[in-house]
Amino acid sequence: MFGKKVFKVSLNPGFGCPNIKNGYGCIFCSNKSGDFAGKPTDDLITQFNEVKNVMEKKWPDSYYIAYFQAGTNTYAPLKVLKECYEKVLKINNVVGLSIATRSDAISKEVMDYLEQLNKKTFLTIELGLQSIHEKTLKLINRGHTLENFRKCVLELKKRNIKVVVHIINGLPNETEEDMIETVKYLNKLGIDGIKIHMLHILKKTPLADYYKDTKFHILTKDEYIKIVCQQLRYLDPKVVIHRITGDPTKEDLIEPQWLLKKFVVLNDIDKEMKRLNIYQGDLV
Repeated sequence: MFGKKVFKVSLNPGFGCPNIKNGYGCIFCSNKSGDFAGKPTDDLITQFNEVKNVMEKKWPDSYYIAYFQAGTNTYAPLKVLKECYEKVLKINNVVGLSIATRSDAISKEVMDYLEQLNKKTFLTIELGLQSIHEKTLKLINRGHTLENFRKCVLELKKRNIKVVVHIINGLPNETEEDMIETVKYLNKLGIDGIKIHMLHILKKTPLADYYKDTKFHILTKDEYIKIVCQQLRYLDPKVVIHRITGDPTKEDLIEPQWLLKKFVVLNDIDKEMKRLNIYQGDLV
């Protein structure tokens, strides 16, 4: 699309999250969420340059997408959002914005502004969903309903804005069929991209306490690979896979330990699809 390598520069504007009350939001979320972004105490230009300088050692002479990653990045007054987005768009070689947020945190006026912004730059909105099943959304304290999410996606798509959705496999009490149903549902919504995560239990989270109390089943690596391979078969081939596993830090992770070997998981997914002679979208 751009003729050269493009990488994301992760930022943290410090907007917080509307779902966090009394220090807690979704039960899997730690106080370190967004660690790969910049320091919220630094201004956005300083954050951008610090992250960019590290990335450029691997990929010199690249273009950049400013990635508002940490927290809920439409959770601020419109004036503040405009200042933040447009400040980084003025940086040389920034070709787009990727904005991570929640479906219940985009007001009508912000939605209208995003429509205008989409005409000026390569814009992607990332929405957390995690699961389509209401019982799961309540258990993980997601803070919004599936219907709220659906309406938000349709509003964004109506404005021709690209949408990437986050889902989590291995949430408590969900079956393989539950996880596949989540992907089938998203495929019908016409999303542009997906991030598939494996549930990881981090220290000092409500999920860690829940796991200690219930010892719910944690997917094995083989189970996760099998489920992901099947999920991919139900995704339109045009849907871009932005992520297919997570990468928690060793010092924070309780379970599953196999998730620390990220590239083993990635390679094993490839091997399994080749072994079964299956591919993304072959069941659509």
